[in-house]
Amino acid sequence: MEEIFTRARRIRLVIFDVDGVLTDGSLYLGDDGQEYKAFHSRDGHGMVMLRQAGIRQAIITGRTSEVVRIRMESLGIAHIFQGQRQKLPAYETLKADLKLTDEAIAYVGDDVVDLPILRRVGLAIAVADAHPLVQQQAHWITEQPGGRGAGRAVCELILKAQGHWDRLMRDYR
Repeated sequence: MEEIFTRARRIRLVIFDVDGVLTDGSLYLGDDGQEYKAFHSRDGHGMVMLRQAGIRQAIITGRTSEVVRIRMESLGIAHIFQGQRQKLPAYETLKADLKLTDEAIAYVGDDVVDLPILRRVGLAIAVADAHPLVQQQAHWITEQPGGRGAGRAVCELILKAQGHWDRLMRDYR
């Protein structure tokens, strides 16, 4: 675990996939074609705490959904890349725009479309129910499945590794 904490201490940007990471991967479609997703509230609060600690966040997702835009904007996520069938170009753009190295970036994924980025970042994270190939490439695998607290676990890992956790918890004691 010490190697994971060493990697987590370097992180300045956390990139999350959406379907299968911040949701359980289920796609709910109404008769009108409207797409619905369920997000875990604790994941959201973890993302807010990351932002409070000064750690940037982004979303790179293959699908395009208005509900994702609304949810991420409500969490203060400024970098939202939707409709990215090939995710690596969005990653490279984000890395260049924020002037970061691969070592300063964590990525959380669950499926094979995430592999090109997972192979590059300083901290590659798979959710517990990720595809086996994704788990093989991960530096760390959450105990929680996607959409069921995996995002929060990632946030807490980084906050603890960087020494922000105790300060942030003072507000809740």
